[in-house]
Amino acid sequence: MAKGVRIVVTLECTECRTNTNKRSKGVSRYTTQKNRRNTTGRMELKKYCPYCNTHTVHKETK
Repeated sequence: MAKGVRIVVTLECTECRTNTNKRSKGVSRYTTQKNRRNTTGRMELKKYCPYCNTHTVHKETK
């Protein structure tokens, strides 16, 4: 059986991770899939963060 090309990755809000003086505690995280052959680098997507109450950049975590 061949190993799958698509893998599940976690995207984490960059604003919540760096800002310590925010209103509520928590970090926004999303899960998605990526093709490891086409996208070898780390993904960056603009997603909605309920803690920041705005659209922010979410980066792939390891």
